[in-house]
Amino acid sequence: MMRTHLRMALRQLSFLDSLADAPARYAELATEPVPKLLVWHPDALDWLFRHDHELGHPGSRSMRPVLGPKSLLWTDGPRYTAYRRLLGPPLGTRRLGDYRDVIDDAVERALAELTPGTVFALPDWTRRVTLEIAARIVLGTAEDAVLGQFTRWLDRALGSPSRSLAYRIARGGLPPSTPEFDRVLVERARATAGTRPPTLASLLLAEDSPLGELDDGELRDQIVSLLFAGHETTASATAWTLYWLHRHDDLRHDVLAELRSTSDTGADAAAVPLLQAAVLEALRLTPPVPAAGNRTLPDEVELLGRRLPAGTVLSPSIYLAHRQPDAFPGPHRFEPTQFLGKRVPAQRYLPFGGGARHCLGANLGQLEARVITAAVLRRRDLRCVNPRAGVPKLRGHAMAPSARLRMEVTACHD
Repeated sequence: MMRTHLRMALRQLSFLDSLADAPARYAELATEPVPKLLVWHPDALDWLFRHDHELGHPGSRSMRPVLGPKSLLWTDGPRYTAYRRLLGPPLGTRRLGDYRDVIDDAVERALAELTPGTVFALPDWTRRVTLEIAARIVLGTAEDAVLGQFTRWLDRALGSPSRSLAYRIARGGLPPSTPEFDRVLVERARATAGTRPPTLASLLLAEDSPLGELDDGELRDQIVSLLFAGHETTASATAWTLYWLHRHDDLRHDVLAELRSTSDTGADAAAVPLLQAAVLEALRLTPPVPAAGNRTLPDEVELLGRRLPAGTVLSPSIYLAHRQPDAFPGPHRFEPTQFLGKRVPAQRYLPFGGGARHCLGANLGQLEARVITAAVLRRRDLRCVNPRAGVPKLRGHAMAPSARLRMEVTACHD
């Protein structure tokens, strides 16, 4: 293994920080058997996203056992197009209103746990809320027994960076779920067939689905992928937003003033522009996923001032693209106002990836982050018990606040 690739595996965030000022805006992680490059140059990212339909998407070797070999996250060609055609509309902007009751109900139950004097782990709390929402959207139900098994499995696989690395070295990947749990997920998914309103699982199983009939293995992989992608990154974005707002009192007070001026729950981004800007800035400064997925070149290409052979692997670095001072002055500061009244080009701001693989749930994730944050700010006063624990830690390929980060409820306003 090339030395830089080893540094990336062992100490990814400190390694990325060491590259932030590299003028070429790419780093070579490996040379054999084919080059592997980490890329954050805006012109190269623009090229990748414009040509994404022509590229390969091999996915993550370590996450493949977790999400499964048939996960839509690394499906390519017509099959991937069929998945996007099926799942894109129900997750699109026009359908977000369908999920407001689901989100509000989950937030109401979660807030009920937060009584005065309660000290809680912020990342764990946001994961519980977003996993319940994801389960209701995907399966139509949020059974505690099923979600508890799902959470324990992911915590075993992703909760400890050192343990995750040991799995990758010793087993070649993170631990899969058990056959028994897979069977339960498939049974729950198949039980939703024909339900109204449809769940995402019922859409996968519809007779007129462009996917045709799914076997149990492929169905399992999609349910796990939708549950994982539908909650893990949103939970991190929400936890970071709450953390940063509680580290910046003036900004939090401004967001509260904005919330007092409207009866909107946070569902309408236009009604709460400062809150939306805070979510976008949290996604910039502490993106839930540091990299946007591997791409492979099918043919030789001139890119980054060099000729790259067919088979070259290019990994867009979200983390480093978001830390370039020519795009974001003071890139290490939390400055939501830089998102007010302007759009940042996709090759410079890509928290949800880009190109053909842009996250289908991007708008839903932002909606959840706004609604959860608005409800907490309006109805609970919190104090960060250990602000120094507000440092990013990797959970597999995701980046979340440290599990040690604690908040205390100091007052309720129900």
